[in-house]
Amino acid sequence: MAGQAPIPAEDLRAAVDPVRAWLAGEAEQPPRAVVGAAVKTSARWLAQQVPGRSVEVRVPPHVAVQCIEGPRHTRGTPPNVVETDAATWLRLVTGALSWGDAVAEGRVSASGNRADLGAVLPLRPLR
Repeated sequence: MAGQAPIPAEDLRAAVDPVRAWLAGEAEQPPRAVVGAAVKTSARWLAQQVPGRSVEVRVPPHVAVQCIEGPRHTRGTPPNVVETDAATWLRLVTGALSWGDAVAEGRVSASGNRADLGAVLPLRPLR
């Protein structure tokens, strides 16, 4: 996040609102650029709210961010990794899916003792 301007909550909501009907099963999937903007903005907003370098959050092919304070990771595969698909990520950040359910259902891969995002999801402005 270094060098990037902070993302205002209004910008976060504006990026995610166009995908809400799709997430609820009420519309077709929006264009990739719309989904990508929602994923990137929400992941970067999370990294801005809980800064650090101990957990890497990956939502391929859209974004990977590091967040949460703790031991800094510098090389190779980070010890704390969260990975999921775009739809699952967006359901987590909006509160349409709980962290516990996502992990239990295998929708999220979370490895490492710091890779539990249940305390920081959903994102406050999107609840």
